[in-house]
Amino acid sequence: MTMSPQVPDNDRPPPARIIPDRWTWKEIGHLLANLPMVIVGFVYTVLMTAVGVALAVTVIGLPLLALGLHGARLLGKAERGRARAMLGVRIDEPSPMDLSRRDKGFFPWLWSSLKDPVGWRAMLYSFIRLPWGVLTFAVTLVSLVVLWPVLPHTARLLSNVDRSMVRGLLSPSDELERRIAELEADRGVVVDTAAADLRRIERDLHDGAQARLVALAMGLGLAKEKLTDDPDAAARMVDEAHGEVKVALQELRDLARGIHPAVLTDRGLDAALSAIASRCTVPVTVSVDLPARPAEAIEGIAYFTVSELLQNVSKHSAARSASVEVWRAGDRLLLQVVDDGRGGARMDGGTGMAGLAERLGAVDGLFVLDSPVGGPTTVTAELPWRDRGQHKGKKSKGATRA
Repeated sequence: MTMSPQVPDNDRPPPARIIPDRWTWKEIGHLLANLPMVIVGFVYTVLMTAVGVALAVTVIGLPLLALGLHGARLLGKAERGRARAMLGVRIDEPSPMDLSRRDKGFFPWLWSSLKDPVGWRAMLYSFIRLPWGVLTFAVTLVSLVVLWPVLPHTARLLSNVDRSMVRGLLSPSDELERRIAELEADRGVVVDTAAADLRRIERDLHDGAQARLVALAMGLGLAKEKLTDDPDAAARMVDEAHGEVKVALQELRDLARGIHPAVLTDRGLDAALSAIASRCTVPVTVSVDLPARPAEAIEGIAYFTVSELLQNVSKHSAARSASVEVWRAGDRLLLQVVDDGRGGARMDGGTGMAGLAERLGAVDGLFVLDSPVGGPTTVTAELPWRDRGQHKGKKSKGATRA
């Protein structure tokens, strides 16, 4: 999440004092360095803009202006770094240019570069800063030499203006920039979650069903060898193999249920959540009130969220009863799991709550945990509602006691 244009509490320097402290000396250094920095930025901006516009009628004008905007990004990055180091302004870097446009051809790259808002804001920042840089340099130098008593307050006033200019023109403050940063973070969560799920499935197959099927094949081979010499022993081995087949099939069913249960695909959330509740170690009431079935991805996330929460109820809560409610409110799918256990659940308590919150956040969802010591524990989750195309489910409403 990027920093908003307002001044965060951790960006506020301590109050200015008559005797300059560390913060004041940093601000003085920043103000004195303004003059050479704004001269470089102003000359670069005027030169690249003037040459690019003047040569726009030729084949090199617009590409030169595009390169100038890329260079302005670097100037903006340097100014943000200087503000972080000297003024304590904590702002995130804007999203980088989409370099994949180069693979699509020259003109898509040129158009993307020319409409880059980050580069244009950096150019505007460098252009308007020249008179301000001269003013701050002169006032700070004079105060440093002859107006020593008011120097800290003068430096603070001028530095606050600098902070506002950096936040206003060089921070990724628009909604698109914030959204890009959020999506990049969410994409990492989704990729990590998918990789972890694949490793879990591979481990379960290798250690469970695969190993059992290998033992089954070896047992049937031995039974085949004894079929002529010792039919009774061969029959016993076949009986044992039959039992192994049943166990292997059950393991495969459990594994398939962990990937995506058939009851969820065929009958929806009401039936699927009732099936989960029937396997919980405490009585669970399930109530699903939906006008239609949501999109498959949202339905699957809701199912596995409730499944993991009920597993926590069984393992950690010492509850006597629990309830699951699912309903739609506007463009959101809401679910709530409540138990009357001992409470005290935390996001960092090792029960998977943090992982659930990350998964929901990756699809613009919310995860709220309320679990005071002594109970009850209430978990509320929100997911964006997405319709299932043309396939609408029937209204499902009911209560099942497990």
